[in-house]
Amino acid sequence: MTEMKAPLDGIKVIDLTRVLSGPFCTMMLGDMGAEVIKVEPAKGDPIREQGTLRGGFSAYYASFNRNKKSVVIDLYSERGRKVLERLIVGADVLIDNFRPGVMAKMGFAEDRLKDLNPRLVTANVNGYGSTGPYVKRPAFDFIAQAMSGLMSVNGADGTEPMRVAQPITDLVAGLYCAFGIVSALRARDLNGSGQHVETAMMNGAISMMAYLASEYFTTGNLPARTGNDHPLVAPYGLFRADDGEIAVAPSNDVILKRFLDAVGLGHLLEDPRYDTNEKRFARRLELNQMIDGAVGSDTQEAWIARLNAAGVPCGKVQNLAEALDDPQTRAQEMVIEVDQPDHGPIRMLGFPVKLSRTPCRLHHPAPALGADTKAVLEAAGFTPEEIDRLASDHTIDIG
Repeated sequence: MTEMKAPLDGIKVIDLTRVLSGPFCTMMLGDMGAEVIKVEPAKGDPIREQGTLRGGFSAYYASFNRNKKSVVIDLYSERGRKVLERLIVGADVLIDNFRPGVMAKMGFAEDRLKDLNPRLVTANVNGYGSTGPYVKRPAFDFIAQAMSGLMSVNGADGTEPMRVAQPITDLVAGLYCAFGIVSALRARDLNGSGQHVETAMMNGAISMMAYLASEYFTTGNLPARTGNDHPLVAPYGLFRADDGEIAVAPSNDVILKRFLDAVGLGHLLEDPRYDTNEKRFARRLELNQMIDGAVGSDTQEAWIARLNAAGVPCGKVQNLAEALDDPQTRAQEMVIEVDQPDHGPIRMLGFPVKLSRTPCRLHHPAPALGADTKAVLEAAGFTPEEIDRLASDHTIDIG
């Protein structure tokens, strides 16, 4: 039986991105089968040197650059930009995460790219978008978290605003960009021409404000920092078993009844002090204390088993080691081990999107700097003599 092709088989991506948001996007495209050609400067993507290095190799870099090829081109030189032009002619996607306007200064404005390849989908991940007063500002995840409102609602009441530990605005912008690129490729199939895709860190974070934004639009009231309590529903959050906390999410009246019945407090729903969500919310602290008193009578394991059996969403608050070693994580293959040439096995996060017939695969590990320069240029029609000349004047590095 012939093996089915990957969803993005035959799609060639020229990747000018570095660090995180862009590489996360192009990693996902590579996981789906696209040929991703990562164009790097002579010193490589900066994250090759970040994080804990093992034998001089960064697991941080490996984790975001699997399923890619590495080509070293000096884009500050005219000859280097000519090399990029020839790669663009045969590409489907060109993505960068420079500030808006940088590509145009390099000689690759949208009109020029359209002349080179009318079917090209171009994409840019940036901090604030390409219009508005902040276009020229440098961007970083921490700043986007601060300016998007995300930090203002994160943390407990009475404490300072709190960042999310993960670089969430980078990741969300990269995820949206991958979705936009795939959508633009589909539009190209329907309409015959490429278009430009743009995602921004601040926009992505704002888009995730969900019911916090809808409540503000409705009431005009700023959301309070509620820590592990839900901003709209009570009770909801962490409760103390006799050996640690459990997270419980009784998000509607049906689940709430199951929860309170399971902990022996079902009668509270008949009490006029707690018979509506509004009343429970106003008395959240005392209600939580009663639940803590009931839950404290048994262990985390016992309560998690009992509540799940009753249909109440709950779980232990796991540290990272516990989460990565959880039997569900293992069953879902969300931790994979990659054999990195010259560096041995490296563990990294797996594929979160599960396709039944054309699943994501590891086609090859993260590339050594410039390892694929020669092969990629040969495939683009460069002669051996051209490649030698480009290498001799350091326009390219053939590894």
